[in-house]
Amino acid sequence: MKQKAALLAGAVVGAVAAVVLRGRRAAREAARDVSDPRAAELREKLAQAREEAADESDFEAAGMGAETIVVEEEGDVEAARRRVHEQGRAAAEEMRRTEDDEEAAENA
Repeated sequence: MKQKAALLAGAVVGAVAAVVLRGRRAAREAARDVSDPRAAELREKLAQAREEAADESDFEAAGMGAETIVVEEEGDVEAARRRVHEQGRAAAEEMRRTEDDEEAAENA
């Protein structure tokens, strides 16, 4: 009998908690909708920005120029592999030189 009473009490507490939490969530959502009058303006600007096509000059002005697409011939994969490895080695060597220059400046 005590188990049934405990189960019933738990169900009642759970139902009350659900009602209270649902009410809080609805109140929070209502407060969010009227909290900032600038929010509607910002949402409108965001929607407009999403609709507009991104212009390449916008990216260049921000310092994020579009990447150049290079179309390579299918035939010489080995030459392309060598070129990529040479570029990687050159970049790694440049980083090492920069690191060595920084260490030399710190020790001076």
